[in-house]
Amino acid sequence: MKITNKFNITLIVFLLIFQSLKADNTFAKDTDPEKDKILVYVLKNILTRGHFVEKDMNDDFSEQVFHSFIDGLDPSKRYFTQEDVKEFSKFKYEIDNQLIADDVSFYNIVYQSFIEKIKNAKSYYGALLAKPFNFKKTETIDIDYKKAPFAKNEKELINYWRKQLKLNVLSRIQDKLEKQEAQLEKDKKIDVKSFKVLEKEARADILKNMDELYLRIEELEHEDWFSTFLNSVVGAFDPHTTYMAPRTKERFDQDMSGKLEGIGARLVKKGIYTEIFELVSGGPAWKQGALEAGDIILAVAQGNSEPLDIVGMRLGDAIKFIKGKKGTEVRLTVKKKLDGSTKIISILRDIVELEETFVKSTIVEKEGRKYGLIDLPRFYIDFSDSNSRDSAKDMEREIERLKSENVSGLLIDLRNNGGGSLKTAIEIAGLFIPKGPIVQVKFRGRAPEVKNDTDPKMQWDGAVVVLVNELSASASEIFAAAMQDYGRAIIIGGNQTYGKGTVQSVIPINNFYPNYEKDLGAIKMTIQKFYRVNGGSTQIEGVYSDIAMPNKYSYMKFGERDLDGALVWDKVPQATYTKTNSYENFSEVVNKSKSRVALDPKFELINEYAKWLKSNQENTSYSLNTAEFSAESKLIEKASKKYATAFKYNSDLRFKSPKYEFPLVEKDSILAEKRTIWHTNLAKDMYVAEALNVLQALKLKNVEVITKN
Repeated sequence: MKITNKFNITLIVFLLIFQSLKADNTFAKDTDPEKDKILVYVLKNILTRGHFVEKDMNDDFSEQVFHSFIDGLDPSKRYFTQEDVKEFSKFKYEIDNQLIADDVSFYNIVYQSFIEKIKNAKSYYGALLAKPFNFKKTETIDIDYKKAPFAKNEKELINYWRKQLKLNVLSRIQDKLEKQEAQLEKDKKIDVKSFKVLEKEARADILKNMDELYLRIEELEHEDWFSTFLNSVVGAFDPHTTYMAPRTKERFDQDMSGKLEGIGARLVKKGIYTEIFELVSGGPAWKQGALEAGDIILAVAQGNSEPLDIVGMRLGDAIKFIKGKKGTEVRLTVKKKLDGSTKIISILRDIVELEETFVKSTIVEKEGRKYGLIDLPRFYIDFSDSNSRDSAKDMEREIERLKSENVSGLLIDLRNNGGGSLKTAIEIAGLFIPKGPIVQVKFRGRAPEVKNDTDPKMQWDGAVVVLVNELSASASEIFAAAMQDYGRAIIIGGNQTYGKGTVQSVIPINNFYPNYEKDLGAIKMTIQKFYRVNGGSTQIEGVYSDIAMPNKYSYMKFGERDLDGALVWDKVPQATYTKTNSYENFSEVVNKSKSRVALDPKFELINEYAKWLKSNQENTSYSLNTAEFSAESKLIEKASKKYATAFKYNSDLRFKSPKYEFPLVEKDSILAEKRTIWHTNLAKDMYVAEALNVLQALKLKNVEVITKN
């Protein structure tokens, strides 16, 4: 069976193991009790005074932190037993009192116990994988560990390990058997391996994966595992309030701005080595030309200084030495992938822009008219540099470029856009309306405040369609909701967007403890809820599409409504605004599209597929008997074949870069390849094809508007 059609069992189990350990490091020596207490002191004060939800630190709060922390350390029930949890339960209603006193005793006791449990892990999995499992035994495993109880004692705990590892091995054997069967169909003369041989190989594969996993665990530092406890505390207020350790904050800033300073290479850990995974197009390493994907970095020198050996160093630390300020030199000692030779490569660091973060556009011709498609991956901004590029500035420039090529309408793709800057979302919405309110925001205990576009000019007065899905969230929902409320655009895509109607502010903790020399990180805290101009919140509900199209997410649980502790939906008074009512035939176009989607056998098949995925998501039980597992696999494989063609589609549309990109792709082969792949995928995207049908059918009312220069 293709286990990915149900769940990728091996991946899920390993992720659960790593998730339970990501906040732990048995070997960490950088503990700092003073810093820990300062963090608790500052965080509790920030939260109780500034969070949108007014919440008392009481017994209910204490119980929530208790369960969150233990589940966060051991989500797959591999370490703690019921006896351990019973011992911890002495503190279940004392955590709030400890936090008020800046005391982390509960944390220390649980963690010390956890350290002892981790020490046993290698002996558990090593012994269990040293000999074959009994695959003739009739038994099952349920991988919904949220519902599973903790093991009664160590004997039962080892049995938990046995079942989980047995499932991993069984899944790996099944994959090997399927590959062997596929090879046999092509070549009857290949050597066929017995089940015994495949089983031995599978156990060796799983053992190697486990060893690599625990090697990564050993690299984690005190900062990592203490963050799990702090996030159990701050997460008790709402699921989007998080503590960000200094390294996490640095990554967050990079994601928000879409840029970093360094050599422009993505790195991965391969065993004890740091390997080049990918070069960033246009970055310093790409321009220098000597570094390639697959090369291994052995040592790092700053300019003419002595090189530092980074073999065996944790990836985060290695990156610290490789990154650096613009204009500084780094000399890398590299083992080349192609010939194994060792070379010293000098690179001058620079600002690296992550191209895939930024707005990009393409043009497609349809029945003699041109249309622009703008992809907006996120609402990015660099808060530290007001002169830097951001999504609003880029969007305005991209629209102007498309206007110069005489496009007849714009399709804005917000699929998988998880949000970003509220400021840029408001500014981008303002590009499409004369002026008026875009969103309402509300602090705790205050009346809602209306955020307006005050510029009476419009950057684009033509037809607009906005494409969304269930992963379009936050700032994406602000923009889509404004376009819908004004009647400015047709929203098409998933049934409803994610439903994140809250605003977070990132606050450096050192602002509240300025005399402390060490970096305390930051808190990303929910400080506001936002509301549509019609008064309704997008919290939980999201934005319902004017035209809903089935997709693989249609019945899955992963939206805001499925998060524990999510804030509730509510509403405020409607803002004063005037609808643009831009189209003569809005309802007609919507109804015709709905009919096309309903009658399209492709979408009907996708809807069936989505229901099938949902049923598989709910079925978390697996047989650990070879014959039964194989039979279940074949049933799933047979069912999945029915949906194999669900997303196979070709519109015959041809997408091309706008003219300003021609010289860029000519001199940048990586960018050219990325654009070719993007354009090819767009032509095979049935959701884009239907959105373009809608865009083509829209007729504007004869309304005089003033456009921006």
